[in-house]
Amino acid sequence: MTDRIHPSSKPNNTTVTNTTIKSPKLPLPPAKAQLYNQNAPKLPLPPAKAHLYDQKGRPYKQNKTNSNKECHNIFRRCFCLCCFWSILITILILLLAIISGTILYLLYRPHRPTFSVTSLRISRFNLSTASDGTTHLTSNLNLTLSTKNPNNKIIFHYDPIAITCLTDETELASGYFNNSFTSVANNITIIRFSLRSDAVLLETEAVNRIRMDMKKKLGLRLKLLLDTHAIVKVESFRSKKVGIRIKCEGIRSVIPKSRGAGLNSSSSLSSSSVFARVADAKCEVDLRIKIWKWTF
Repeated sequence: MTDRIHPSSKPNNTTVTNTTIKSPKLPLPPAKAQLYNQNAPKLPLPPAKAHLYDQKGRPYKQNKTNSNKECHNIFRRCFCLCCFWSILITILILLLAIISGTILYLLYRPHRPTFSVTSLRISRFNLSTASDGTTHLTSNLNLTLSTKNPNNKIIFHYDPIAITCLTDETELASGYFNNSFTSVANNITIIRFSLRSDAVLLETEAVNRIRMDMKKKLGLRLKLLLDTHAIVKVESFRSKKVGIRIKCEGIRSVIPKSRGAGLNSSSSLSSSSVFARVADAKCEVDLRIKIWKWTF
């Protein structure tokens, strides 16, 4: 009798191994699908050196219009800054000058010197007409002038003075005070001039005006012009030379009567001197500042 082999209820390891069913492999999920879109259009990559080359490999050139605008803006800013600081500095200088001037005025109370005509004597006044119709003037005048310094702490140093006597802008005589002098504080200085003219040729219109004024009761209208330079000294401070012009008007004078054939004679001489009327004379003092070729 043969033995039957009954299979065991538990499968054999070998059998199980040979009969195992292989499960299908599942595809892996795409890496970082949420950050990359396959359907998105592809953008060109920027050039390696965008600041030097363009997309075609040619050297990159900067836009000249933008460059010009930048230069213009820089220049405009610099110009505005220069104007601002220049105006600010100018204003500060003016403020300092005003403050300094105010302090000096309060401390010293400066005043201009005053001039006045003390006397004017005409010792000779001769109009001679030649055979050719020309008229010449010969005159001699003596002038006494006084100047006063009304300041307490200011001294004036004057250069020599040039003086001219005119009537209606026609020069009658001229002179020169050769000595320089000093006008101290609260002092009056007397100056004497000698003015003359020797056979000065006059125009016909000027001669006619002079002869018409000579017939008037008050005589000729005379004007004196004095030009000089002065230095102002305030304690230890000493200024530079400043031009000064003194103009005196309001002088009237008759002409001394001459001996002989009269005013038209070529050799007429005055027999006496005549003093001009100076009671109404007024003198103005003006500063004459010279800048290059212009005098103010």
